[in-house]
Amino acid sequence: MPVPSSIRYPIRYRCTACGNLTRFDVTTSRRARAFHHYTVGGEFTIDEEEVLGETIERVVCRWCNAEGDAIEQIEPSDQGGAHSSESEPRVLEDPV
Repeated sequence: MPVPSSIRYPIRYRCTACGNLTRFDVTTSRRARAFHHYTVGGEFTIDEEEVLGETIERVVCRWCNAEGDAIEQIEPSDQGGAHSSESEPRVLEDPV
């Protein structure tokens, strides 16, 4: 089952198999509205982008290739991105 991500702040992960906190392959699907700007010369830029929805489909540890129940989602606190000791980690379900 896909896990909706928070668009307001980055999600941190922890691998319970090897202890990794820093390296993960994250597969996401995004739905966005963007203002595409083409110059008279044909150069393309995106001037504005609004993310309407984002879903995390899969998270895999880069160190040991663990996924599913082995990956915990940690919500960062307001202080410097570190997770709060009060918040319980959430285990990501294995997508089917």
